[in-house]
Formats: sequence, structure tokens, C-alpha cells
Amino acid sequence: MNRYPLWKYLIIAFALAVGLLYTLPNFYGEAPAVQVSSIKTAVKVDLKLLGRVEDTLKAAGIAHQGSYADQNSVRVRFGDTETQIKAKDAIEKALNPDPENASYVVALNLLSRSPAWLTSMHALPMYLGLDLRGGVHFLLQVDMKGALTKRLDATAADLRSLMRDKNVRHGGIARERDQLAIRFRDEDTRNKARATIETSQPDLLLTEVQDGADFKLTATLKPEAQKRIQEFAIKQNITTLHNRINELGVAEPVIQQQGADRIVVQLPGVQDTAKAKDILGRTATLEVRMVDDENSQNPAVMDEAARGQPPVGTEYYVERSGAPLLVKKQVVLTGDRLTDAQPGFDNQTHEPAVHLTLDSAGARIFKDVTRESVGKRMAILLIEKGKGEVITAPVIRSEIGGGRVQISGRMSTVEANDVALLLRAGSLAAPMEIIEERTIGPSLGAENIERGFKSTLYGFIAIAVFMSAYYMIFGLISVVALSTNLLLLIALLSMLQATLTLPGIAAIALTLGMAIDANVLINERIREELRNGATPQAAITAGYERAFGTILDSNVTSLIAGLALLIFGSGPVRGFAVVHCLGILTSMFSSVVVSRGIVNLVYGSRRKLASLAIGNVAWK
Repeated sequence: MNRYPLWKYLIIAFALAVGLLYTLPNFYGEAPAVQVSSIKTAVKVDLKLLGRVEDTLKAAGIAHQGSYADQNSVRVRFGDTETQIKAKDAIEKALNPDPENASYVVALNLLSRSPAWLTSMHALPMYLGLDLRGGVHFLLQVDMKGALTKRLDATAADLRSLMRDKNVRHGGIARERDQLAIRFRDEDTRNKARATIETSQPDLLLTEVQDGADFKLTATLKPEAQKRIQEFAIKQNITTLHNRINELGVAEPVIQQQGADRIVVQLPGVQDTAKAKDILGRTATLEVRMVDDENSQNPAVMDEAARGQPPVGTEYYVERSGAPLLVKKQVVLTGDRLTDAQPGFDNQTHEPAVHLTLDSAGARIFKDVTRESVGKRMAILLIEKGKGEVITAPVIRSEIGGGRVQISGRMSTVEANDVALLLRAGSLAAPMEIIEERTIGPSLGAENIERGFKSTLYGFIAIAVFMSAYYMIFGLISVVALSTNLLLLIALLSMLQATLTLPGIAAIALTLGMAIDANVLINERIREELRNGATPQAAITAGYERAFGTILDSNVTSLIAGLALLIFGSGPVRGFAVVHCLGILTSMFSSVVVSRGIVNLVYGSRRKLASLAIGNVAWK
């Protein structure tokens, strides 16, 4: 009567084996590590860099516990913090001999101590949040007025180009605080200009003003346009911050909007506050320049340029492919004219490409330059801290108009995505300043982990003692099911690479208390059936079947509340909700399926079962 088919036992065994496998990495802890990543696009992270790092450590006599390279960084693990700091200094000196022109970011980090065989199976520990791991917290204020001012300055340049193209004479265009003022000599010219601007610039609200003998036209951004620009500035800055923080190798950084004009940045595991502030506060601009093809083909000139003596009016750079080239200092176009950059494919060759969109003034400039420079190379540079690097230098095949530009040639799909991201988020859309800064030390994080672990452990022990004393053998079975629930929950969090925070630990403790409710309902139902005269085997069957509906209803209502917290909550509330929802799912499986399987193994094979140990006395 109370026997599971073999396939159900196999499912339980498989679930427990997978749960144990993915829970194990969390018990190995983390080791101090040094991470090396590239600042410049032209400098790649590969196995050669890994070799250089290992040779540097060997020459310095610094022992390490393992090293590896991935697509974005090289990471080396050490036995203690003191060795980690020594290794960071040695690697920094070897890779960045000139600190003012650094090519790599060398940052302190933490890596899991999990053995290689677990890592190879993608069995990784769950991430720890800022309150458990330590790190830095920044609150950034975005200058929304700066974003609007930047847009008005760009619009003023667009209007000058528009007036010139339409042969509309004006007495000057100037920005006056939060509006643009355009002066005209007569009313007819002003009316003509107004009609032209309304057609090409729908975001502007125009007002006619009489200023003495001048006919004046003022232009302000419409409220909906201002809101759109401000929202774009926040999103652009968040994208840029994500791109920059990747250089630090932070696992699961928190970068999110707070209010209308603030951004919260949390970097778990980062203790070097100065390095973090330096990367967050960087400014970068994009420039389009022409390549000096004539001198770039001259080996003697290139040798001189490589030694720091380029021809007058040029600068020496190295392409991503490693080929040197000379770029003219004259700037053709800046990144302010770029409105979008998206990865894609060339329609003719089907090779990976980057599609750029320019504003009206940028489109006109680009059209003129490409018409006069067919067959020549154009370099796109990212200028940062006064230093520039060539992102790409394509050959101009034909005149390019319409504001749509395509960059292609010698690119992989990954490189096309990287270039598009750099062009789109290479600089901040609006200035930012740090208005709040907090550092949480690793010792405080360790203390939080210890307290959270103890609270969960003491709660589990209290539940186990009560269940064992009150329900005897069935209580012990409930405790085993509860242990299974905890195992599966930790495994799920690790598989999903979720971030565990203090609210998450609170959710685990709450899950244990809620999960045992199902077993209490089952045990009480079995006792009630025994009191009503049912046989032990029949009482077990009826107890599980009749309690299931109540268990399902209570868990579904809890799950609905958890999903509401997950959808509408943020920050700590969301972290609590993730663990809470996963705990409900694992508790359903462990309290019903696993506990029933154990009961079937203990009692199911007995044909003549006289009694059940499920309380203070054995009910008959």
C-alpha cells in the first residue's frame, strides 16, 4: 500500500546527489586573489598575459595556489592576504611600468577555493552581497542640468548647420541659461526660420520675442523632451558604469537607479576604495581623425615615430591587430555627434560590423569628409585621461550620407559587440559626483555570516529537538526532510549564481520554520486517522493525501506574496523574496515527496504493521 515505484526513488536520489554536488562549493570558502584586466581595447587578455604574470611571480619568489585566464581577465589565487598584496605590487610594476600610461587594471579580489573538478562541472558557490562579503558602497548624484546643457549646446550647433543649409540668415545663435536665442533682422526671416526649425527639431518649443530692433526667436526643450533626455542620461551612465566596473572583476555588482537622479553602486569584495573611485570617475571622449596613410607606409618614418618622434601634426598609435599607424591630430568629429551604436552584420559580406547613427550636424560633416577621402583610412579613437587608443581604423569605400555609418572588417562578433559598447558608453552622458561613500570591511562581513549561520543553525536545532520529542520516529523523518530542503535550497541558489545577503539568510531561517509546517500537518492528520480507528498503513496513506490540499493552498498563498515582493521590491527586499520563493518550492518537494519516500522505506514493507511511533504513545 505504501510503496514508491523505483523511478520515484531514483528521482529523489538524483535530486539529493545534484543538491549535494552544487552545495559543496559553498563550504570551501574564498581565497585572496589578484585580477588583471585590460584598460585599453588594443591590449588583449590572453594566455601570453597569463604567462607574463606567472613569470613575474616566479621571479619575485611569490608562491600562488593556481592561476587561470578567461575572456576578460587573468586571476591568480594566493594563500593569505599578505602574499596577495605583495603579488599585486609585483604585477603592477611589471605590467604598468609607466603608471600614467597604464595598460592593465591590477585589482585585489576574492576567488573560490573549490577544487578544479567541481569548477569544471560549473559547480560554483553563490555570490555574497556587500553586507556579507564586505566592499564599498557609493551613492552618485547625476547632474541633470548638465545633461540638458550638453543637449542644448549640441542643438545650437545643429541649428547653425540647418540655417546654413536652408540659406536662412541670422544674427547669431547663443545659449542663454536653459534656452537658445536666435536673432534675425526682419520678421519674414524669423518666420521662415521658425517653420524650418519646427519641421527638423520637434523637441524644441519656440517663442517669438521682440528685443529692440532685433527679431528674436527663443527655443527651449519641451517638458517631454527634457524628461526623455534625463532618463537617457541615467541609463547611459548606468551602462557606462557597468562597462567600467567589469575591469575590477566584481562578482555581481549592484548598479541601480535610486530616485530620479541618483545611482547606487555596490561593489562586494572590493576593498581598494581609491581604485574603485578612480574607475567610476573616469571621463572618456570619442574622436574621429584621418590616418596619415602616406607616412604610415614609410618604414623609416614609422621607426622614428615608434621612438617618440612622429611627423609634425601626427600621433603614433598601434591598431588592435598590432599594426602601427600615424593619425593626424586634427579632429574631424567628436563623440558628441554620435547618437547610437549597435552591433550587426555587413549586408554584402555578412561579416560582423558596427552600425553608427549620427545627429544632423555630424551626418553633414561625415558626408563631406568621406566624399573627399574615398580610399583613405579613418581612425576612431577613445581618448581617456589625455591618452588615446585606436578602436578601429577602416578604409572609406564611398561617400557616406544620411547619418548611418558602418564599421566592418577584421572583427569577430564579440569584438563588434565590444566596439559598439565602447562607442555607445565610452563616456558619461551627464556629469556625476559621489555624495555618499561607505566601506564595509571583510571582518564585519565575516561577523555577519557567522551570526546568520548561527541563527539558522540554532533555529534548525530547536525545530529538530521539538519534532523528535513530539512526533518521535515521524519527527526524525521530518527533520531529515527539513535537512533535504535546506540542501536543495542552497544548491538552487548556487546553480542560479544568486547573491546571498543578510535578508537572504533571514529568508532561509524563515523557510525552515515554514517548511516544517507541512510535516506538522501530515503528522497530525495521520494521528487523527489513527484515533478514528484506521489501520497504520491506511492512516499513512490518508494522512499524506488529505494533508496535501492544505499544504498546497498555504504554499501557493505564500508564493504569491513572495512573487509580489520579487516584482515590486528592490534591493534587500528583492534578495529576501528570491530566497523565500525558492524555499517554498524546495519545501514542497522535501516535505511531501522526500518524507513520504522515507516513511515508505521504514514502514511500507511491513505487511502486518501493528503500531506507529508518531507521538507520546504508539497509536493502535
